[in-house]
Amino acid sequence: MKAQPAGLYIAHLSIHGLIRGKNLELGRDADTGGQTLYVVELAQALARQPGVGKVDLITRRVVDDAVSADYAERIEAVSDKFRILRINAGPDGYLPKEQLWDHLDGFADNLANFFRENSPLPDILHSHYADAGYVGSRLANLLGIPLIHTGHSLGRIKRSRFLASDFTTQEIEERFNMSRRIEAEEITLATAQRVITSTYQEIENQYELYDYYQPEQMRVIPPGTDFKQFMPPQGGELETPLFANLTRHLKDPKKPIVLALSRPDKRKNIEALVAAYGQSDALQKLANLLIIAGNREDIDDLEEGAQEVFHDLLVAIDRYDLYGKVVMPKHHQRDQVPLIYRIAAASGGVFVNPALTEPFGLTLIEAAASGLPLVATEDGGPRDIIDNCHNGFLINPLEPQSITRVLLKLLGDKKLWQSYCDKGLQGVHENYSWDAHAERYLTEVKPIAQRSALLVRKSLSRRSALYRDRAIVSDLDQNLVGDPDSLLRLVEALRQHRQSTQFIIATGRRLDSALKLMKKHRIPEPDVLVTSCGTEIYHTPELRPDIAWAKHIDHLWSPKQVKMILTDYPGLKAQPKLEQSRFKLSYFIDPELADLDEIKTRLHQAEQAVHVQLAFGQFLDILPLRASKGTALRYVAERLNIPLESVFVAGGSGADEDMMRGNPLAAVVANRHHEELSQLVDVERIFFSSKPHAAGIIEALEFYDFFGSCKDPREIARSDEP
Repeated sequence: MKAQPAGLYIAHLSIHGLIRGKNLELGRDADTGGQTLYVVELAQALARQPGVGKVDLITRRVVDDAVSADYAERIEAVSDKFRILRINAGPDGYLPKEQLWDHLDGFADNLANFFRENSPLPDILHSHYADAGYVGSRLANLLGIPLIHTGHSLGRIKRSRFLASDFTTQEIEERFNMSRRIEAEEITLATAQRVITSTYQEIENQYELYDYYQPEQMRVIPPGTDFKQFMPPQGGELETPLFANLTRHLKDPKKPIVLALSRPDKRKNIEALVAAYGQSDALQKLANLLIIAGNREDIDDLEEGAQEVFHDLLVAIDRYDLYGKVVMPKHHQRDQVPLIYRIAAASGGVFVNPALTEPFGLTLIEAAASGLPLVATEDGGPRDIIDNCHNGFLINPLEPQSITRVLLKLLGDKKLWQSYCDKGLQGVHENYSWDAHAERYLTEVKPIAQRSALLVRKSLSRRSALYRDRAIVSDLDQNLVGDPDSLLRLVEALRQHRQSTQFIIATGRRLDSALKLMKKHRIPEPDVLVTSCGTEIYHTPELRPDIAWAKHIDHLWSPKQVKMILTDYPGLKAQPKLEQSRFKLSYFIDPELADLDEIKTRLHQAEQAVHVQLAFGQFLDILPLRASKGTALRYVAERLNIPLESVFVAGGSGADEDMMRGNPLAAVVANRHHEELSQLVDVERIFFSSKPHAAGIIEALEFYDFFGSCKDPREIARSDEP
């Protein structure tokens, strides 16, 4: 028997991808990216810690002429305390993670044999991703070793991303083995002593969806960053060719730089930063604005979402006449990013992340390590970062004036700027270095290895359905908004049944307007957000737009022609630009001057394939023919594989009528009885609540026993009649 190493023996499992101790092939494929870098850097950091005797990083052995011979080495000694072990599983060749599921049991058996033949056993097993979680659970139960787990990404959230990206449920299952992945994640949660995440939002928005989720199991330990790359200015940054290139179009390149760096994605909300800058003469006098938004040759060659982002940015720059004050370079290299941060810091600038939601916020850590104070969205990971580093301000991403206010504060007070710069540098080294990560990690796992802090498990059980099998759908105005006390009760019910029930909001408002109202009334983020009268669908927690739906409703849609046809029509007035969107033309209508039937006739005679709807007697929306809240709801239900009979709809206006008719269980709350939905009183499967707003929704859910039998009692009664 081999001698026990002096200190903890920690074994990390990261099965897929190509892993070696140096020259990682990051980006070679989808499986060789952030996770492989994370596990190697974590293992290296742990091996440097006193009290750690040995660290093994265990992965799959690959013998394949198409990849380096390094991946065929059974044991790679990286340092005196850190080695990489490669275990045979399945065929010799390299396989993507989706094709590994049938070989994981063999991997577990082979690794168990290795441990037995090379005792002592590890003190701790730490699995990374679902496949390693499955293997780790097998070994933990077989060998009695405590299991720690890091998910990196979760199947239930990944499935939502795929649904937003034009995959069908069948394709997701066939290509990604999603059922097996989610089942493995549930088994892992049922086995692991601790689950380590990067942010608290990750726990709330992702792990809470799982049957075996247990709050006491979760620990937030943010990953480290590379301080060899990201560091404060070293001197001379403002004399570099890169600075000259970035600022060549600025009137006064010596002013401080307000820096934004992200993908050209609508969710990154860069337009709000441009609006904040454009609406403030004082801010324009103090600083320049530098936007790094990916690389482009020709905007027209980009995918539609990126095209829309650049179009909106260019329109905003033109609207506020920001030429010579804002630059948006066409190209940058990945290895130039650290210098871009340092240039902004050397100028006395600020880093801004105005995203609608930001799961973690790695760019904020990089910027802080480069000496930049931060201004960041209050939604998501940035809250943790600024709480830890005390080096900036959180802003409401839907309120441009909140961005303006804190930028003026930072840029107008050199002492405050320097204080936040210094606090940021100290904070990132204390909280986001790999050594700090390793120290916090060991604080958590040592008591578990010593069996003094094992998890006391609650009595949890699996539901029979793998996925959520029912959904609650509601409008915002007149339904969720109006009775704060009842809304709190409804929110608690949704939280209690989150594992079984999808929460969907369907509103006539645009995305930004809907998010603003939800934030104001503390309405929780739904699983799916249908906006702009059914023309846009977003999947949370990332607010990922549904690409397939946009393609579907674009059929025969000609908004310019519709506008021309209705120009100068009496009784119609275009609503503000804020209420318009790509697939929605919105007007105010005066019913005494405008005839709705005549408007429809005029459009149809001009061969316009449109859907015309009236809401609250004064708002007229014209949509593509295929678009409405009702068709959007049915599309979402089909994508989520939820039968309409298990969907509850609370309607608030005439625009909700086609959601409510047909097979869903529906309700009209009391404050809407005598308005546009009153004609539905005799329609089957529609309940007229006696209470208004959220109280009426709760009453209807109880009427239908929605969280139980999920049936209309009137239909049950009729079926029992002789």
